[in-house]
Amino acid sequence: MTRRGRAAAAAACLLAAAALAGCAPPLRPLGPLSQVLQQAGVNHAPSLSGRWLALISGRQGREQVLMIHLQSRRPVPLPGLNRPDAQPVSVSVDDAGEQLALVRQLDGRTELALYRRSTQSLQRLPIDPPGVPQQVALSADGRVLAVQVSRGGLWGVDLIELP
Repeated sequence: MTRRGRAAAAAACLLAAAALAGCAPPLRPLGPLSQVLQQAGVNHAPSLSGRWLALISGRQGREQVLMIHLQSRRPVPLPGLNRPDAQPVSVSVDDAGEQLALVRQLDGRTELALYRRSTQSLQRLPIDPPGVPQQVALSADGRVLAVQVSRGGLWGVDLIELP
């Protein structure tokens, strides 16, 4: 095949690939689960891991952490987590649905915390050196946190091993 023939064949392949990509069906929300989320209120900051979806849901001016079991499409109780005087900022869930890491504002300060469902306990996690956490991501196995932290006006990411 000549150089010109190879170029024409390559161009034809690229056009075919572009045509196939343009024919992909539009992405649509999962019907029943999306309806559950709409009923919960205004939602943001989702974290999806394994069979679990954690997010911040707001209704009537109050936001709280909500966790949904994807197979049953039902919210899971989180006793001891959502305080009326706390404002959640970011949330992340592990694959087992056992731990939720969150950043929240409470009493004028922003803090990092870890909630364990089995014990219904919330543990504040200190950041050293001190900084202001903004976003959190929990590893699938629940052993490491990645936290976006502001120190002196500069953003960085801390990796924190959990006990």
